[in-house]
Parts: sequence; C-alpha cells; structure tokens
Amino acid sequence: MNIGKNDTVEVISGAHKGVKGKVLKVFPAKERVIVEKVNMVKRHRKRRSQADPGGIIVQEAPIHVSNLKLLEKGSRP
Repeated sequence: MNIGKNDTVEVISGAHKGVKGKVLKVFPAKERVIVEKVNMVKRHRKRRSQADPGGIIVQEAPIHVSNLKLLEKGSRP
C-alpha cells in the first residue's frame, strides 16, 4: 500500500469524487484509510459521563485505497 498518514489524496470514485484531503489514519490489513472531511457518517453515542454528553456524532469513516489517488507525500514521524 503506497498511501500513508499525512499524505494528500484525491477521491477518484464514489459519492465524494474529486474531493482532496489529508490522510488521518491507515488500516493496512483492511486496505482502508480515513481521509479528512471525506465519507462523513453520523453515529449515535450513548452518554457515558457528565463530561461526555453523548448524542449524534459526525465523524469520518474509512474509505478503500482503490478509490484514492496519491497527490503528495506527507511528512512521516
């Protein structure tokens, strides 16, 4: 898999075609990545404490690497 964390990618197929973003997390075993502001889903989260109010949380979901095109390599720690 040639896509890693902090790389800039573009979505080449699917509902988010043409969107560019930074890779936040990589799952090499499943060949999926989480891209910033792409494939947003709503999750219903139960309240767990006074500090965590719960409710409907909007977050990124993983997208398969075959739907992405590498634009620029990012710096890796």
